[in-house]
Amino acid sequence: MAVWQWYKGITPKTRVIIGVGIMAYAGVGLFLSDKAEEKFGLVPTEKDKEDLRNALPKITTVEKGDR
Repeated sequence: MAVWQWYKGITPKTRVIIGVGIMAYAGVGLFLSDKAEEKFGLVPTEKDKEDLRNALPKITTVEKGDR
């Protein structure tokens, strides 16, 4: 709770800067993680993608009849 009180106590401009900084950090992390996967050879093959598709449960819809 102390962090929330501190956050509410700082100026709105500082809160915006903190928020934009967190979003930028996350964006850079997403970009660099893709590059790291390629560098370490962890890119999924077509067989891996097909295995994942087969492992997912299938959803079928059932029409509800009149009572």
